[in-house]
Amino acid sequence: MFPKYDVIVVGAGHAGCEAAHAAAKMGSKVLLCTMNMNTIAQMSCNPAMGGVAKGQIIREIDALGGMSGIISDKSMIQFRMLNRSKGPAMWSPRSQNDRMKFAEEWRLALEQTPNVDFWQEMITGILVKAGKIKGVRTSIGIEIESESVVLTNGTFLNGLIHIGEKQFGGGRTGESAARGITEQLVSLGFESGRMKTGTPPRVDGRSLDYSKMEVQYGDENPEKFSYSDETSPIKEQRTCWITYTNKEVHSTLEEGFDRSPMFNGRIQGLGPRYCPSIEDKINRFAERERHQIFVEPEGWNTVEIYVNGFSTSLPEDVQYKALRKIAGFENAKMFRPGYAIEYDYFPPTQLKLTLETQLIENLYFAGQINGTTGYEEAASQGLIAGINASLKVQEKDAFHLKRSDAYIGVLIDDLINKGTEEPYRMFTSRAEFRLLLRQDNADLRLTQLGFDINLASQERLDKMLNKKNETARLINYLKQKKLSPDQINEGLEQIGTAEIKEKVSAEKLLKRPHIGLKEIMVLDPEFAAFLSKFPQEVREQSEVQIKYDSYIEKEQQMVEKLSNMENYKIPLKFDYLNISALSNEGKQKLNKIKPETLGQASRISGVSPADLSILTVYLGR
Repeated sequence: MFPKYDVIVVGAGHAGCEAAHAAAKMGSKVLLCTMNMNTIAQMSCNPAMGGVAKGQIIREIDALGGMSGIISDKSMIQFRMLNRSKGPAMWSPRSQNDRMKFAEEWRLALEQTPNVDFWQEMITGILVKAGKIKGVRTSIGIEIESESVVLTNGTFLNGLIHIGEKQFGGGRTGESAARGITEQLVSLGFESGRMKTGTPPRVDGRSLDYSKMEVQYGDENPEKFSYSDETSPIKEQRTCWITYTNKEVHSTLEEGFDRSPMFNGRIQGLGPRYCPSIEDKINRFAERERHQIFVEPEGWNTVEIYVNGFSTSLPEDVQYKALRKIAGFENAKMFRPGYAIEYDYFPPTQLKLTLETQLIENLYFAGQINGTTGYEEAASQGLIAGINASLKVQEKDAFHLKRSDAYIGVLIDDLINKGTEEPYRMFTSRAEFRLLLRQDNADLRLTQLGFDINLASQERLDKMLNKKNETARLINYLKQKKLSPDQINEGLEQIGTAEIKEKVSAEKLLKRPHIGLKEIMVLDPEFAAFLSKFPQEVREQSEVQIKYDSYIEKEQQMVEKLSNMENYKIPLKFDYLNISALSNEGKQKLNKIKPETLGQASRISGVSPADLSILTVYLGR
């Protein structure tokens, strides 16, 4: 009935879609298995992509040749660049999206990708022979063979939904949980755990009074995620709003705490630290009189509103009563209540940097099965797992990104070496080289790598190289361009910065805190005419590289210092347990994680500097 596939992807959420697309685009024959073809790429929680550090991840996925940036652009209803008031390492693109359009665009993209087949049914097990994956088994007993399998099960593995004292099985509201896979993996020797996440109620936008809320507009000149020419910035944007909880809201919520599954012990899994439920917020931060609520439209042509900041698993009557005490929500009509969901995950220390499992060859995990939270984190793991599953089948070298290459590299390195006991979320603070890993240069960092593995197209590579060359040309011009005191001193005085006493280069002026290319263009019309020939992305890139040149150079020097350790390989079957000088914890952690390099070993929690020195000696340094 079925041919033998190169790659089978189980689950069609953000991780599964990226995995299937990447593997197929690289030439592998792919089967994407989902319990429901109508929920491919469903935005299970908020209808938005990107945000702090997450926006950088979407741009990295796009630069490598993935689809999340393009799909986000095509379904965008609002765009904002967050943290513009801070340095460029903190700038983070975020879009509000049309939930239905997002899923539709992903499905269309996959259906138009050669080499992708679909199968709608629950996968209840994997086929394994002699420690190697052989395929999957479906709920009606069909066995489908493949060279590799990527599991991207999201919150569906033994999913349990909680609303107050009610609990029922489900992977998402209205959808069944997935059974069988956890039990089989545990029997094969995998360690599993439980995690929890949640979602807020959805309400009827026609029942809200927006005059009592703060308006949150999109950027005046919106950008987009994708570096490609396939998408364009949106011309029109939908408005979002901000309102706040109050003491009365908090008191009403507290009335239901005795029926809260989070407080009465029915929920065992740990929830996301950085996206807590509303009951968790008012319990942990009792001194705060209010919490921010973001009122977000679900799309262009729907009245449904996502109440961001009000995630809860309290009884539906308590949710409804408390909602109506928020400013603007006095007459709110609820479409469906919020809920919490518990699900199985597998500690990611059981994986290699390629996201292949250590126990079973050619079996890959990506997304929430690894203990992460967020669409962007899941999509990036799906991309890397799909890439590596395809490369392994083609008997090519594995692909992985270092911490100095990308936020995706930081994410995977953290998961593999440190593990996680609570849903992992990416932040800029997790990246020690964040000035190198900006959202504006993801294409310069990664497109060549994507092209080399046949994922990013020739057009993408040409576009990146043109941007690189044009940036170098503009920087060279700025170094040569001299501005005299009589030309610009009056303008400098108006800006509030010191006058110049002799001719200076535009490059030197740009290093001043309050001066950018925009200001120099006003000071010198001739300069403005020349600069207008360059696209905005080239101007922005040039300005950032000049302004932060010394800081960027320091980070690059740090990367070079650490590269020796990253390049020093550790044999796969190296015997840590027989090195008596290693600490007991060091032995255990090194033996469990099996680091591929000395650099990776240095980042494992529990491996001391002394352990590292001993290991270096034994490796023959």
